[in-house]
This record gives sequence, structure tokens and C-alpha cells, in this order.
Amino acid sequence: MPSSLTIKSYCKTTLLCALTVLTIVTARAQSRKEYLLQKGWKFSKDEQEGAQANGYNDAKWESVTVPHDWAIAGPFSGNNDIQKVKIEQNGEKEASVKSGRTGGLPFVGIGWYRLKFKVPEFSAGKKASLIFDGAMSHARLFINGKEIGSWPYGYNSFHFDITSALKAGQENMLAVRLENLPQSSRWYPGAGIYRNVHLLVTNATHIPVWGSYVTTPVIEKDFAKVAIKTNVETGDQAFKPLKMVTIIKDPQGKTVSENTSTLTETDQLAFAQNLVVKNPQLWSPETPVLYTAVSKLYDDGREVDEYSTSFGIRSIKLEPGKGFFLNGQVRKFKGVCNHHDLGPLGAAVNTAALRRQLTILKDMGCDAIRTTHNMPAPELVKLCDEMGFMMMVEPFDEWKTPKVKNGYSLLFDEWAEKDMMNMIHRDRNHPSVIMWSIGNEVPDQSKKDGNKIAKWLQNICHREDPTRPVTAGMDRLDDVLKNNFASLLDIPGFNYKPARYDEANGKLPQGFILGTETASTVSSRGVYKFPVEFFKDKQYDDNQSSSYDFEACPWSQVPDDEFVKQDDLGFVIGEFVWTGFDYLGEPTPYDSKWPSHSSYFGIIDLAGLPKDRFYLYRSHWNPDKTTLHVLPHWTWPGREGQVTPVFCYTNSPSAELFINGKSMGKQTKNKKDNQTRYRLMWKDVKYEPGTIKVVAYDDNGKAVGEETVKTAGKPHHIELVTDRTSIDADGNDLAFVTAKVCDAAGNLCPDATNLLNFKVTGAGSFNAIANGDAANLQSFQAPMMNAFSGMLVAVINSKESKGQIQVTASAKGLKNGMIAITAK
Repeated sequence: MPSSLTIKSYCKTTLLCALTVLTIVTARAQSRKEYLLQKGWKFSKDEQEGAQANGYNDAKWESVTVPHDWAIAGPFSGNNDIQKVKIEQNGEKEASVKSGRTGGLPFVGIGWYRLKFKVPEFSAGKKASLIFDGAMSHARLFINGKEIGSWPYGYNSFHFDITSALKAGQENMLAVRLENLPQSSRWYPGAGIYRNVHLLVTNATHIPVWGSYVTTPVIEKDFAKVAIKTNVETGDQAFKPLKMVTIIKDPQGKTVSENTSTLTETDQLAFAQNLVVKNPQLWSPETPVLYTAVSKLYDDGREVDEYSTSFGIRSIKLEPGKGFFLNGQVRKFKGVCNHHDLGPLGAAVNTAALRRQLTILKDMGCDAIRTTHNMPAPELVKLCDEMGFMMMVEPFDEWKTPKVKNGYSLLFDEWAEKDMMNMIHRDRNHPSVIMWSIGNEVPDQSKKDGNKIAKWLQNICHREDPTRPVTAGMDRLDDVLKNNFASLLDIPGFNYKPARYDEANGKLPQGFILGTETASTVSSRGVYKFPVEFFKDKQYDDNQSSSYDFEACPWSQVPDDEFVKQDDLGFVIGEFVWTGFDYLGEPTPYDSKWPSHSSYFGIIDLAGLPKDRFYLYRSHWNPDKTTLHVLPHWTWPGREGQVTPVFCYTNSPSAELFINGKSMGKQTKNKKDNQTRYRLMWKDVKYEPGTIKVVAYDDNGKAVGEETVKTAGKPHHIELVTDRTSIDADGNDLAFVTAKVCDAAGNLCPDATNLLNFKVTGAGSFNAIANGDAANLQSFQAPMMNAFSGMLVAVINSKESKGQIQVTASAKGLKNGMIAITAK
């Protein structure tokens, strides 16, 4: 193999790494080889005539690793994809200039990628497929100068048979042309080959990509029936009396069921096998148990393919008036909506970054993810299987009627069914996927025949996967109640309509309602504004929003207003909060006020640091863990004697506030209004430097915990904390290091804005940085950034060698912070 070949090898879904391992894989003579095409890529921005040709000279192109987001390096500019639009779903009456709507990053334009490679396992009689998990966007693929296919939607996975274009035993060239159009998105979409690319080599007779479909039609306490449909392909698609042996392995790898079947001419190249698993372990967010079906395909007694499918055994059911059942137990979704970007990493997918997000959400008590408003990365779906999150997988933000000039509406007629089928076929074996959504706030809700489009899309879901219900995020409640749009859906989903849940349920036949998008409260981590009042669309000179969690959008609510309806109405089956994490783009309420370029909606900020609101949700969603959180900080020079309310988010029923040892009284949760039901608030407290302490009490009046916040002194040193002290030495793994500016006593300096510089040595390297400030224009790529509210996060990448990684943070006038991470 030439040095330009830098593909990682997979065999039977097990990751093998480095070129030397390829020899071992070949020696084992497995029937299927899968390679992850990550390294050795060359990239160039803008149009490059003739770049698909083998002989094209790309020596001056940039060397990159895929997944790759060409736009995340910036620089930020309010003129990148500037839009003058009227956002109807936000209630806007006239168009205005939106400078940061898509993140202020240079994602618009054309990009080319090229990769030289050899495939020793490919020879006459073999099949080769190229699988893209996602490429943004309007992808055109070339092998050795020949165009092998195109796929315009940047969020979807797709694959092509490249057998006829591939040269056996020779060097091959893969070229990819991508183009992002201006005004094609409402948020930052990313740019480039931002998800993984796979090369699959099989025998001519094989199980195709996404070729299995596993269902569990019967689940009892003592046994579960598992039905597996497996498609096969032969070289000429002619019938062969093939044999398939399928075994099911439990989480410990023990075989618990087996089936042998022979294909007959009436089977149409598809095996239908039924197996029984005794004493099944059920999948749920609390017990994410996964089984594996391993299918071996035989042709004339010779094994020609082996295909593994991970799945879970679980039941879902919806009943009028009772709601949603998982494994026979009623539960409500405690979910969040998330866009696909990973903050300072951009759209380039990374498993460690996704796992960190899910770990933080799990601690909050979150049990569900809505993939807004597009297909997720397969890594996210796999992690949700493994970590225990239910998923609403959603494909579209537009149907036929546009929201943006060059959005999906241009593709809908030709591509909607193809995109839906790829989404469903790829993800329908995952137990985490509980429902499909067919769209979000589509203007077609109000258009003639919009209900017919909804019916058509829902029918596609039912045809390709009869086991899951279908919903949509609807915001035009009056229209969808009148035109049968809402009544035809399996689950009527409403965005920001808690005050009308009773009305809608009374007019609809289903007997249950889902909050598909809720709250849209805005806040900036560690920023507090006075006076503390409820505001809609409130703006400040510093482009921030208050973290007292009383500020929302004109169309939305604060969290407590949704909590009340979720708790009191049995027919409401849960909520998906907008959003779990801040994301690039849609900087409401500052989308017309540059330099804001990322959202304020997140419960967790763009750096992955929890805002105060995190603890409000945690106190309500995670009753099994003690939550006691006090806000605001208590460092307010110049506010002496002024009213500075203190809030407490806790799952205890009452608490007492002390300021410098003096009691400010005991507060108890009550149903007097929506807020006092879920928050404890001392609204008339006046600021004096020193210490505030909150003591929480249980129902019997016993003290069960306390939280103390002290007035901070001058910044003295930097404290570093890492989310993981050990990471894999594979070149892909990440550690997230939080830097805190502290005073001499170790208290966080909440207003510190020091410029922090990072140095990484040893077996790792600096990757990215973020501070969570939506108005900060410093590069995510430079190893320096100003702290925001006293904190920021640096992302550290492993190398492909074991050893210690040393991370040092320095700043003028502060003692350095240092931390060690092991790469193994």
C-alpha cells in the first residue's frame, strides 16, 4: 500500500487501526472488510476545474483529516451569509437583516476533497460500496474521474456501489465536490465531509448496506420473539438457494438463540427468521441492554458474508388518556432538542464530544433527544443505544414551502422519499429510536394539501417501519386543528403551546399530546440583570441575557410554565426543551445585532458548561440525586445596599437563606404560582459582601444539605479540571479541560475576563477552545481566549502514541494552572 493510504480498517464492526493491521485482517480471510477513510485527504476551497481527474495536481492543497468542517476556523463576520428575512414562525411582521443567523462563519461556497487509496481485498468478483454518513452539501462523488453519484441533502447518510469504477490492485482516486448555497439554512449547518466515510468490500453474494431489519413483536416476562428480515444480493440478482445461520448474543457475548434458514424462490432474496430469547433483559434509559444478531450467509456450503446487528428488546405503546408506555410502564419524555454542531468543534462529528454531551444531560435527568431538525450522526444514535436515551429522529425543517431561499423546499419533490427511506433503513434497528418526526414548523401546516403531504410522509414511515409512531413539531395550532393536519398524526406534537394543551386535546382524537419543542428560555451563563423581572425579547447593550431564567422569546415560556402542564395533565406525554446545548447560529434575541453568533437557548452553553437553568431542570427531572444550587454569584462591587434577589434550585421542599450568618427566612415550595412551585426565591435581599448560605430541609424540617457562595477577591490563579483523566491514544479521543479564574482562597472570580493561553505537550495536542459567550469573536482554533464569567473550556486531542499529556494555562498576573492527562 502507498503511504497515501491512511484508512482505518473495520472487520465485523470491530475497529482495527493502522496499516499493519490490514495484513492481519487479510490473513484472517474474513468475508467482509470495512474501512474508515479518515486520513490522507487533500482539501481545497472554491471551484477547482478538473479536480475529479486522477492526474490532477493537488500538491498545494491542504492536508486534512475527515470528519472535517472547513468553516469552523472562521473568521467570524456579520457578512457571512447575511440574510434579510421575515421569520414568520417567530411572529415577525416584516423582514430585517440577520447577521449571525447561520453563525457568522464562512460555510457558503464550494469545497473539493481528494483521496488516493488502494484496496488489496478488492478483486474480480468482489463488490465495493462507498458509504457517507453525511457531507454538507450537494455532494458529487467521483472515482477515477467517473461520477458515481450525487446526494444533495447534507444531513443524510447515503451509499453507492463503486464496483465498476474501482481498479483492482491499483491506486484509485476518490474526489468529492461539495457546495453550500447562501441562505440555505436557519442555523449553522457546517461545511465539508463532516461525518465519517466508509469503504465496504464484500463478495458478490452478500448482505447489502443496512440490509437487516430487527423487530421484537412479542415480549413477555419469560421470553421475547425476535423477527429478523435480512436482504441479500447476488452478483446478477438471480436466485440462489442460499443458507443463513443467525445467532443472538446477549450483552456478555453468550449465544441465547439460533436459527438456520434456506432461501426459496418465493423469498425474493430476503430471509425472514424468527428466534426466541428466553428471560429477556429489556432496554430502557435506566437499563440500556443491547443484544447482537450475527448472521452468516452461505453459498453452496461456503461462508460468503457475516453481518452483525445490534438491537434492544423493548416495547412501546400509546393509550388515550394514559399516555406513553415503555415496557408496560407509563413515563413522560424528559427530553431536549439539539442541533448537530459540537460548539467549538463545529459540525465535524466526534464520539468523545457527543458522549460528553450525553453524560451531562444524563446527570440532569434528561432521557430523550430530538434531533432537530435533521438526521443525526450514526455515532449519536449508537451512543443513545448504549447510554440510554430515547430518540425522536427528525429529517426536515422544510417541505414544499420555503423558510429560506435555498432550503430543502428546492429538493422536496425529488428527494423527500429517498431521504426518508435512508433515514429509516439506517436507524430502524436502534432501540433508542422511539418515534419518527416528519418535520418541524413547516409552513405547509397552513397550506392547501399540507395535510396530504403529512399523510404521505407518515405513510412512508409506516411502510418502512410499522413499529414506531410518527409525530411532527407543529406551531400553527389553529390551522392544524381545523384542517386535520394534527388529527392524522400518530402523536400530535406542539411547539410552545402549554396554555392550549387542554383545548387541543379536546378537539383531537388521539387522546394524548407531546410538547415537541418547549420553553426557549434565554440566558447567558453567569450573567445577571436587574431588576429581576419577566421579559419577552429583552435586549441589553452587552448582547447578553439574564441567568435568572425569567427571560424568554415572544412565542415561548420559562421552564416552570411547561412543568406545570407536564405534571398536571396526564394526557401530555412529555417535552423536548429548546435546547439542551447552545449551538452556532440563531442568536435570538440578538439575531439582528452583531456580533452575536450563537444561541442563548441552551440549558448548557456552547463550551459545555451548565447554566443556572441546568439545575432547575435537574431538580425537577432527577429526583434520585440531590440538587442544591444557589444563584447569583455574590461578587457585586458597587451594588452594596441594592436589591439583589437570591434564587435556589433544589429538589428539597424548603430552604433557608443566610447572609453573613443572618437568616433571611425560610421559603417553601407551593402552588401559588408556577415559579414558587419549582423555585425558592428571596426577591428582596440587598447585597452586602461576604457569604450567602442556603440550607435545604426535607418534609420533616430536617436539614439535608447546604450550599455556600462567597464574595470573591482579586484573580489569583488558574484552576484546571478535566472531564477525563485518561483518553485513548487513537488520534481521535478528546479531553475537555475547564479553566477557572480563582482568587487566593480558591473562589471563582465570576466577572473575570483574563486572557488565558494554553500550551499542550507530550502525547496530545490542542484542538479547540470556547468560553460560552455568544458575542465573542475570538477564534475557536487559537490556543488562547478570554474567560467569560470566569471560565472557559479547552479541548485536548490525543495523538496516536501512549504517554502523558501536559496542559498548562497561563495569564498575565495569574499563577499558572497545570493538569496531566494519560493517553493509553
